[in-house]
Amino acid sequence: MAAVIAWQPGNGIQQASAATDYEQLQKFSRVMEMVRRSYVEDVKDDKLIDGALTGMLSSLDPHSTYMDKEMYSQMTVDTKGEFGGLGIEISSAEGGIRIVSPIEDTPADRAGVKAGDLIIKINDELARDMSLPEAVKKMRGKPGTGITLTIFRQGEDAPLEIKIIRDKIKIKSVKNDFLAPGYAYLRVTQFQERTSSLLRKKISELKKQAGSLSGAVLDLRNNPGGLLDQAVEVSDLFLDKGNIVSTKSRIGKNLSFDARPGDALHGLPLVVLINHGSASASEIVAGALQDHHRAVLMGTNSFGKGSVQSVVPLPDGTAFKLTTALYYTPSGRSIQATGIIPDIKVEQLKLEPKKESGKPAFPSVFERDLKGHLQNGNKGKKKRKAVKTAGGSPSDNMKKRLLLDTQLQRALDLLEGLHAIQG
Repeated sequence: MAAVIAWQPGNGIQQASAATDYEQLQKFSRVMEMVRRSYVEDVKDDKLIDGALTGMLSSLDPHSTYMDKEMYSQMTVDTKGEFGGLGIEISSAEGGIRIVSPIEDTPADRAGVKAGDLIIKINDELARDMSLPEAVKKMRGKPGTGITLTIFRQGEDAPLEIKIIRDKIKIKSVKNDFLAPGYAYLRVTQFQERTSSLLRKKISELKKQAGSLSGAVLDLRNNPGGLLDQAVEVSDLFLDKGNIVSTKSRIGKNLSFDARPGDALHGLPLVVLINHGSASASEIVAGALQDHHRAVLMGTNSFGKGSVQSVVPLPDGTAFKLTTALYYTPSGRSIQATGIIPDIKVEQLKLEPKKESGKPAFPSVFERDLKGHLQNGNKGKKKRKAVKTAGGSPSDNMKKRLLLDTQLQRALDLLEGLHAIQG
């Protein structure tokens, strides 16, 4: 027997583990049978099993979860960019449900919900008593129906009540505009099935309108993430070579994704905007572009979701999501719980539109306005060749936004400075 233990220690461990597992299953079976026989109300077995699976997975980390048939079906719809509800990405948190990010142009976003808000009540029910799947179910519902979220927001003296009308959520994954002639604005709100191809198309449209581009801003603020393959492909749009992201797991195959030749902007200056609502796939893109020095990151620290979830369908139409690996940026950084730190930290200040006073502005005075000023010495010299101005004007909405968005203002300033230096 001693020889067997010496030569096959793995088997001995497996036998001990199997014995422990059997004891634990016996305990589970005993409790379940007691509930069946003695609980004050009759409870169906499938409800008990679903509850046990929900509890087991939610005890692991905020992103592992059990999904019933309805939730699993809804998840597959979400990645296509259309679903019903409020338009927020959430995670479990102590004392309630944490809002990772409100999705742009959704009921939650329009109602004033912000990244980092803690939901403490959904209607009249305490959020701390709900699992994440339960909270998702309660917040989703028929378009046109109302819901009240009671939230705690840092900096506020008392909880806020926000009333939201549910709507059919149609997420426009990619948006584009001009910040100024020749300076492109590219906004990715979420990484869905066609995000990379849409982004490539939007870049081509802006190039055509401008004639030539001088630089671009990639706005990933309040982007809660999405599909890994799309994060890789979006990163690849701006990189010619090198690693984009890798994953490391306890068991199974570690994965690594590399860029292919071809930069959609041909090396033009690029600024990436992030904030604490930028999570998961957004952080993969930001980390890859930062590590390869392809872009300047500006804004505030990102959310810090650097874990990989595998979705495992079950035969009865349910599924479970299990955290199986961690993401690593090209330099080997794990972003889990630390996030991406921007190269230039810029807080978003709350600005109010400038009010017109009605009084005439005091005119500026230059040397040429002074009586008897001297002429310059350029007479007869060849004038400097005029620089061809790029085309493309910002939309009216963008002009209004630039007046109030301090991070976007700073991004444009930096792009114009980089362009001036590079000539």
